[in-house]
Order: sequence, then C-alpha cells, then structure tokens
Amino acid sequence: MIALGIGAVSLLIWLGLAATGFWRTDINDAHARKAEPAIWPSVVAVVPARNEADVIAHSIGSLARQDYPGSFSILLIDDNSDDGTADIVRADGARVRILRGAPLASGWTGKLWAVAQGVAAAGTPDFLWLTDADIEHAPDTLRTLIGIAAAGDRRMVSFMAKLRCDTPAERALIPAFVFFFQMLYPFAWVNRPRGIGGAAGGCVLVRRDALEAAGGIAAIRDALIDDCTLGALIKRQGPIWLGLTERSRSIRPYDTAGPIAAMIARSAYAQLDYSPLKLIGTILGLGLVYFAPPLLTLFGTGTARWLGLAAWALMAASFQPMLHFYRRSPFWGLVLPAIAAFYAGCTILSAWQHGRGRGGMWKGRAQAAVGQ
Repeated sequence: MIALGIGAVSLLIWLGLAATGFWRTDINDAHARKAEPAIWPSVVAVVPARNEADVIAHSIGSLARQDYPGSFSILLIDDNSDDGTADIVRADGARVRILRGAPLASGWTGKLWAVAQGVAAAGTPDFLWLTDADIEHAPDTLRTLIGIAAAGDRRMVSFMAKLRCDTPAERALIPAFVFFFQMLYPFAWVNRPRGIGGAAGGCVLVRRDALEAAGGIAAIRDALIDDCTLGALIKRQGPIWLGLTERSRSIRPYDTAGPIAAMIARSAYAQLDYSPLKLIGTILGLGLVYFAPPLLTLFGTGTARWLGLAAWALMAASFQPMLHFYRRSPFWGLVLPAIAAFYAGCTILSAWQHGRGRGGMWKGRAQAAVGQ
C-alpha cells in the first residue's frame, strides 16, 4: 500500500507539473512580439568583471559589434581583478569606459557592488543593459531586447543565455540546469502581469527610471540569487519578460562536473532561505518526484510499478523540449533522476559550505552572511 500511495502521489505531481507548461521552450526571443520604437532609446551596457581574462575579449567585443541605431556605450567595472582583465580590454582597442571598482563594501555581494558602481557611473540613459563578462552576444541582441521591451512597455527584458554544452560534464548536466530553473520560475508565469518575478542575470535590459523607483541595486545588495531578486523587484514597477535565446551565449567552459557543482552550490541553500527544514523538505520532495518513479519501475510490483513507469515517462517527456533546444539525445530524459541526484548533492553541499562560513563562494569571496 505504501508503494502504491507513493506511486500515485508521484504521478499526480508530474501530471500537475506537465499541466503548468514550465517545460516549454517556445517562450523565446524568436517568438516574442517586437516593436520598433519611433526613437531608439539610449542604452549603457554595464559589465561587472572580476578575473575574467580568459573570456573578456570575446564578451566586450560582442558588445562593441552591436548593430544598434540609438546611443549606446559600454562600461566595464573591473572588480579588483589581478589577472589583467582591464588591460586586455584596453589593448583590444574597443570603445569602452573602464571603471576601477572600489573595495567591496560591507553588506554587499561582489557582483552587485560592482553593478551598483557601474549604474552610478552610467549617467542617465533610458535603459541599462546588465550583462556578465562571460556572455557573448549576437550583433542584433540589443535591438531585439529593445524591440521586446517596446512591444509591451516592459520595464525589464531578460534573456536566458544559452550555456555551453560541449564537454561530457556540460552535456550531462547543463540542459537540466535550465530545466530546473524553469520549474522554479516558469517563463509564462514570469511574463504575466501578476505573479512571480524572475530574470537570468547574464543578459538583463532594465529601464533606468524603473530601477531607480524600485530603490536601485542597493535594494538587493546582499542577494545571492541576484537576477531573480531583481526581476521580482522590477515587476512591482510594471511588466517584465523572460525567455530563452540563441543570441546570447555563455562562453565559460565547465570541463568537469566540479565547477558545475560549485556553481550550483553557490546559491542553492540561499534559494531555501538558509532553512534546515526547507533543506530536508527539498530532499524528501526530490526523492518523491525524481527517485521514486524509477525505483518503483525497477523494483515495484503490480499497479505501483505501472504508476512509477507512467511518472518516469512523464518526467522524461517533459525534459525533451530542453534536450532538443540543446541538441542532446532524447535518451537523456531517462537519466534525469540521476541528474537530479547530482543536483540534490549540490544542494546539500551548499548547506554544508554555508555552515562552514563559506556560503556563496565566488572568485575567492564567501558572500552568504554567516548569521543567516
């Protein structure tokens, strides 16, 4: 009876998840409604960078090649790099303003402190384009962002940059990263007039006046999940839009599973509000949603086995659009429970690191407040 109950609950959960449409990949810049403004607004790209010597030339170069009819400039905030990041940009000859960042202020995460300095130095453009130093953009990216913003009078438009998916570790783990993000922040829900807010931090276009009205970057200064926190903040000012893209691509390589685990662990426990009870509930929930279906299929009997098989099939099917987007084999859908186990381990690692005072570790900085 216990196995039967677990199988029934697991299947009902997957039926409910499938009905939300979180798995859709057609919410993207290619399908989004766009409008060409009568006067193209002014934009300043703000790029925080700390020790990004291996990727900065490609990232800044892609910004410099933007085919944008309006006023556009680039501002790099060199966040106390010691690898010559700023020197590479200077040597490249691109028309970029470089701001040497001040030492990290108390109560701020490193990225947001750099972004705040960039926003302050940007002046009074109509829009700010907040983009990471490891993102490379197609030449029409800014035009597309502005077109989507203009079509719906949106205060923010964010593209989920397409992550690298070349190495064995990336092929196994990266599509699921975006898939799980969609489960937490379904794009269709984010894009509704009401409901949850969200964003993808690699590519965010935000109206300067909306950001100022929301309290500026200082309003989220200690957020580890800064993109979604910013999205929720700006949504209170008006409509926002989040979707997939092929135009903006991450160029940061993950050669092994270790760096991917570190990326996940940096903010996973923050997503749970640093709560041990939420951590326990999350692991139990992952067990019910991802682990029970294959276990019942392989070791269950009778109706319980069929319920587990149906849940597993729904799980694999919901993963297919994202696998297609990343051009991966459909068979990866069958091993999603194993991938989920990896992510569960990263969540536990995140809590353990926080307990050791090393939560939110990035570029040598432990950014999660120890007291949380």
